Amino acid sequence: MQRRLFAVILSLFLMVCLTSPAWAGGLDDAKAGIAAAAGGDFDKAIRLFTKAIASGELSRENLSIVYDNRGIAWWKMGDFDKAIADFNKAIEIDPKNASTYYNRGHAWGAKGDYDKAIADYTKSIKIDPKYAFAYYNRGIAWGKKGDYDKAIADYTKAIEIDLKYADAYNNRGIAWGKKGDYDKAIADITKAIEINLKFSDAYNNRGIAWDKKGNHDKAKADYAKAKELGYK
Repeated sequence: MQRRLFAVILSLFLMVCLTSPAWAGGLDDAKAGIAAAAGGDFDKAIRLFTKAIASGELSRENLSIVYDNRGIAWWKMGDFDKAIADFNKAIEIDPKNASTYYNRGHAWGAKGDYDKAIADYTKSIKIDPKYAFAYYNRGIAWGKKGDYDKAIADYTKAIEIDLKYADAYNNRGIAWGKKGDYDKAIADITKAIEINLKFSDAYNNRGIAWDKKGNHDKAKADYAKAKELGYK
C-alpha cells in the first residue's frame, strides 16, 4: 500500500532551497548550479557547486547551503554516500539548519538505515517543531520499522500542522490498515482523495482496505479509478 516515499518530499524541499538564499554578488557558479538543479541537470549542478565550493568566495552560511544543495543533487543522482558526506559538511558548518538534517534523513532512509533516518528527522523537528515534512517522513521510517503506532502519531502531527496534507492522510490510512483497523484506514484515505481527487495511489490503497473488509465491489471501483488516473 505504501508507495510515496522520500523522493516526493525531497523534491519539494529542493525547490524551496534553491529559491530562498540571498547569494553574495559574483558567485556565478553557485547561481548557475542552482539553475541547473532547478532544470533537473544534477550532473551539471554538482560540477558547478563543486567549483563554487573551491572558489573560496562563499560565506560560511552560503557554503553550508551549497554543500546542502550538492548533497541533494548527489541524492538525485542515486549516490547516497556522497549525499551524506555533503550533508555532514553542511551540518558541520551550520548545525542549526533543520532542512539539512531532514535531507540527510532522506539519504539514510534511501540506504535502508531507518534508525539513522529517524534520528535525523528528530533533530530536524527539535530545531523546527512545525516541520510537517519531517514528521511525515519520520512516520514513513517508523512504518518501515513496523512501529505503526509511532507512524500514526507522526502522520497525525503532520496533519495538525498542515490540514491539507493529502499524503499524510493516505499514509496514516495505510498504517491503520497495517494495524487491521480498515474503517479508520478508509476514512483517512477518503480524506486524502477529497483533498486530491487525482490521487491514484490513494484510490488503490482504499481499494485494498475495502478488499480486506470483504467489500469487493467497492474495491473494484477504487482499483478501476486508480487505473484510470494512471496507477501502475
